[in-house]
Amino acid sequence: MVMGELLEEFFKRPYVAAKVAEGKLPDTWREVVGDRVADMTTELRLDKHILYVRIQSSVVRSELFYQREALKEEINRRSGVRLVNAVIIR
Repeated sequence: MVMGELLEEFFKRPYVAAKVAEGKLPDTWREVVGDRVADMTTELRLDKHILYVRIQSSVVRSELFYQREALKEEINRRSGVRLVNAVIIR
């Protein structure tokens, strides 16, 4: 087996894939919500598959509140793993 194949197999393991996706979460969040909203995000924390998001703007916060399910699905889709079970907007 070539080193590249070994690494590919390693990164396909569920635990490793989830950790990699968690490390990429800030970038994934920016891709999903866009630069404007990402710049208003003051906290982005994943704890036990619950994504806690703190937004400066009350208008954007209430807008995102109604999009929680879609945000969760899009983050999981882009991550390639079931990383987030719920999104809490504060």
